[in-house]
Amino acid sequence: MCGIVGAVSSRNIVPILVQGLQRLEYRGYDSCGVAVHASGLQRARTTARVADLLTQVAEDHIEGGTGIAHTRWATHGAPAVHNAHPHFSHGPGEDAGTARPGRVALVHNGIIENHEALRARLQAKGYRFESQTDTEVIAHLVDSHYDGDLFEAVKASVLQLQGAYAIAVMCRDEPHRVVGARAGSPLILGLGKEGGENFLASDAMALAGVTDQIVYLEEGDVVDLQPGRHWIVDRAHKPVTRKARTVLAHSGAAELGPYRHYMQKEIFEQPRAIGDTLEGIEGIVPELFDGAGQDGAPGAAAWRVFKDIDKVLILACGTSYYSGCTAKYWLEGIAKIPTQVEIASEYRYRDSVPDPTTLVVTISQSGETADTLAALRHARSLGMEQTLTVCNVATSAMVRECKLAYITRAGVEIGVASTKAFTTQLAGLFLLTLALAQAKNRLGEADEARYLKEMRHLPVALQSVLALEPQIISWAEDFARKENALFLGRGLHYPIALEGALKLKEVTYIHAEAYAAGELKHGPLALVTSEMPVVAVAPNDALLEKLKSNLQEVRARGGVLYVLADGDTHIESGEGLHVIRMPEHYGALSPMLHVVPLQLLAYHTACARGTDVDKPRNLAKSVTVE
Repeated sequence: MCGIVGAVSSRNIVPILVQGLQRLEYRGYDSCGVAVHASGLQRARTTARVADLLTQVAEDHIEGGTGIAHTRWATHGAPAVHNAHPHFSHGPGEDAGTARPGRVALVHNGIIENHEALRARLQAKGYRFESQTDTEVIAHLVDSHYDGDLFEAVKASVLQLQGAYAIAVMCRDEPHRVVGARAGSPLILGLGKEGGENFLASDAMALAGVTDQIVYLEEGDVVDLQPGRHWIVDRAHKPVTRKARTVLAHSGAAELGPYRHYMQKEIFEQPRAIGDTLEGIEGIVPELFDGAGQDGAPGAAAWRVFKDIDKVLILACGTSYYSGCTAKYWLEGIAKIPTQVEIASEYRYRDSVPDPTTLVVTISQSGETADTLAALRHARSLGMEQTLTVCNVATSAMVRECKLAYITRAGVEIGVASTKAFTTQLAGLFLLTLALAQAKNRLGEADEARYLKEMRHLPVALQSVLALEPQIISWAEDFARKENALFLGRGLHYPIALEGALKLKEVTYIHAEAYAAGELKHGPLALVTSEMPVVAVAPNDALLEKLKSNLQEVRARGGVLYVLADGDTHIESGEGLHVIRMPEHYGALSPMLHVVPLQLLAYHTACARGTDVDKPRNLAKSVTVE
C-alpha cells in the first residue's frame, strides 16, 4: 500500500527518494510524487509509474538535499494528480497575496477519521483545499500551528488527529529539516552512512543499499531529522532513545530471470521457499516459536505458553485468513485443541468472550496489516496476553508485538496476489500444530516422525506439481473466455477452494466464488450452467465419495467440471469433465500441493486476458490502512 521515503542530506537526494519508491512499487499504488527543498518547495506528481516520475523530475530539473516522496493507494479521492502526494498547504489570504503559499509539504500513510471536522475548521480559517484527500487536512493543520518550529507544529497537530497515520513533513522556511510521526501505520528512521544524512521510510526495503541502521519508531513517536542529528519524543512528547538495529533489507527490484511476471516467478519459488522455511527442522521443539529477546533457555517461553493454553484464536485477513482456516482442521484434528478463526476486521469490532487461556495467533505476510494489528491489540486489551505470529518479516510490528513468533522464509514477495507467502504460512502453521500436539502429549513418536518426513519431502512434491503447468495452461484458455467461476472443496480443502477463487478474482477480474461442496444444493446449484466452469479439489480422503456425488449434481445440470484429482480417485475425464492428476496423495499436507495448480490457473488465465498480473487494479500488497 502507500509508501513513504524522506531524507535530509548534503547531496542531491532525489535519486535516492525515487529509487526508494521503486523498491516499494510491489506494495501497489495509483499515483506517486516527490517534493524537495530547493530555494523553496518544488514538487512533481503523476498517476503513472515511478519511472515516469523519474522522467518528470529530470525534465523539471528538480534537485535538493531535503525531500519527501510517496506512492499513493487511493482511499479518499480518486486516483488523480491533484489527489497525489506530496500535498502543500495553502494558507489564509493566499489569493490576496498576503500569505506565502506552499509553506508546508507533507506525505501520509493511513486514514484520518476526523478529517471532515478538521477540514471545516480550517476552511473557516481561510485555508483552501485542492484535493478530496484526508491528507491535505494534515498539511493545513501543521501550517496553522507553525510558528517558526516545524517539530513543535507537528507535535501540536498530531494531538488533534484521530485514526492512523505515518507522516513525513517539511517546511519552506526550514530547508534542512524533515519531521515524521506515526500512530497505527509503520514508519522507520534510517541512520545514514555518510555526510550526516538521515532518512524516513515506511519500509526498510525502501532504504536497501542506502543504510542498514534502522530505528523502528513506536506508537505515538514524533521524530526530528536534521543533518548529523535526530531526536525522538514519545506519545507524551517526552524525549526517548530508540535502539538502532542492523537490518539487511533486500531490494524489491528482484530479477525476473526467465519468468514473464513476478507472480509466476514466486509460484515457481515455492519449493525453495518451503525448503528454507523448514530448514534444519529435525524435531518439533518449542524454540522454533520463541520471539525476539526472550529470556532463559531457547524454547522455554514457548513451552510454558503451549502447555498452559486451552484454545487457539486465529486472526488474519485475505489469503492469510484462508491459511488460518486450513490450520483449524490441523489444530483440531491433530493437536485436539479447539480453534476459532476470525477475520481480523470483524473481530476487532464485535463483542466476544475473552479467555486468558487462549493462544492468539496472527498471520500476516508483511507483519504490518492494519486490521490484524488492531485485532491483536484488541485481543490483548481483553486480557488475552498469550500471542504468537506467523509472519514473513522478522522486523515487522507484528513480530515485535507478539510474545512468540514463527518467521517464514518466503523471501520478498512482489506480486500483489500472494502465493509463496501462503504456502510457507501453511508450513509454519503445520509446525505449530505439531508443537502444540507435542506439548499436550497428543502426538506419538511414530506420527511425529511420519509428519516430519512428509514435510521434508514437500519441496520435491511441489516440483512435481509445478510440472503440471502445461495442462493448467490448457484450462486457462477456457477460463479466459468466462466471466464467472465456481470453486468446490470439502473438509481440509474447502479453504483451498476459497483461496483458489480469491486468486482468480484478484488477477483475472473474473467473478469467482467458493463453496463447501455439500452446500451446492442449498443455493449455488442455481448458478450452474454450461457457461459457469466449476473447479473441484478432489484428494483421496474420507470425503471423496461425498465429493463425487456433488460433482454428479453439477454434471446433471449441464455444468462443466475442472477437477484436480489424486491419482487413485477413479475420476476420469469425459464430456464436460476435465481432470488433472496430482502426482501423489499427501494426506494432511495435501492443501500445500493442491493450491499450486489453482495459483497457476489464475496466473495463466490473467495472462490470456491481458491483465496487469503483478499489480491488479485497485489492490495493494501491504494493506496498512483500515
